[in-house]
Amino acid sequence: MKYEFEPIGFIRSTVRYPQEAPRQGVLTDHEAVIELEKGRFFEEALSDLEGVERIWIIFVCHLVRSWKPKVRPPVDGNGGKRGVFSTRSPHRPNPIGITAAKLDGIDNLTLRVSQIDLLSGTPVLDIKPYIPFADAFPGARTGWRDEIESPRTRVFLSDAAAAGAEFILRRGGPDIAEFCRTQLGTRLPDPDRMRLSACDGQGLRTLAFRTWRIRFSQDGDRITVRDILSGYAPEELLTDAEDPVGDKELHREFTKNQYPGL
Repeated sequence: MKYEFEPIGFIRSTVRYPQEAPRQGVLTDHEAVIELEKGRFFEEALSDLEGVERIWIIFVCHLVRSWKPKVRPPVDGNGGKRGVFSTRSPHRPNPIGITAAKLDGIDNLTLRVSQIDLLSGTPVLDIKPYIPFADAFPGARTGWRDEIESPRTRVFLSDAAAAGAEFILRRGGPDIAEFCRTQLGTRLPDPDRMRLSACDGQGLRTLAFRTWRIRFSQDGDRITVRDILSGYAPEELLTDAEDPVGDKELHREFTKNQYPGL
C-alpha cells in the first residue's frame, strides 16, 4: 500500500547545511519560521494555537537519498553502530522526522519558532501541540543511551571570530557561529566524522566547514573559537581562478577585510 503526502509549508532560516543543525533542537536557541502554503484554509487550522508553548513538527528529511539499517550515532563515544530504530538518524526507511520546537508567535501563515534543529527548505507535513502530561516521560529508560553522558561543551567565539562569522553571514555565506555551537558544543570530537586536524604547536585545532576553516582551543569543557580563515590558498583567490563552488568573491572580500591592503 502506498501513501502520498503534500507539504503544508516549509522551514525558512539561516541554517542551510546539515553540519549546522544541532542533534536536538533543545541544544540551540536557533530561530526559524514555518511558512505555510496559501489557499489551503490553514488560517482556520491555526486558530486556537496561540498560547501553545511548544509544537511537534512532523517533517521530511528531504536531503536523505537512502536508508541504513545500522548507523553510528554522534553521541556514542564507543563508535559502534546501532539499529536505526533506536536512534534519531535521518537515514530511515521513510525519511520522516519529528521535533518539538518552541512556538514564539504566529503572523498570518507564518509561525515563528526557536530551539529547532531543521534546515532551511525542510518540508513540513503537519503541526501538533506538545502536551506535557501526554508527551513528557522524564524517567523513561532510553536503552543504550542510558550508559552515555551526552556531550555538552561551552563554546565561545573570540571578538575576531564573532566579527568574521557575522561578516560571512551578512554577505550570504553559511552561519559559521551556529556551526561552531553545533559541531563543537554538542558532539564528541571525531576525526572520522569531522574534518578535524590534530593540535598544532600552540594547542590549536582546525575544523573545516565547506570552504572555511575554524581554529579553536579547548580547556576542559570550554572551547574558544580563536579565528575563522579562508580555506583557499592565495593563488586560488586570484581573479582568474576557477570558482566551482561560487563563493570565491566572498572569500576575497573576507580576506581583504581581515588583512586590509592585500
